[in-house]
Amino acid sequence: MKVERKLIHFDVNRNKTVSYRDVTWEEIRRARDAELAQTDWRAVKDRSMSQAWKDHRQALRDLPEHESPNDAADNWPESPE
Repeated sequence: MKVERKLIHFDVNRNKTVSYRDVTWEEIRRARDAELAQTDWRAVKDRSMSQAWKDHRQALRDLPEHESPNDAADNWPESPE
């Protein structure tokens, strides 16, 4: 569940314009927590998790280390799947 900043607009002549919105830390945390919750089943004791998934989940936990919420959204970790 990536936080999307890109906004695409079309005028009456179908000309495309791209702009970016600012996001908040609250949006980042909500999306991060949702993605971690969706992948919790991979972290149960009787299942071995691949290193790629361990790295991905750690990258999600590390998102608040970015300087701004926009940086966190722009550097959202890609899912191994």
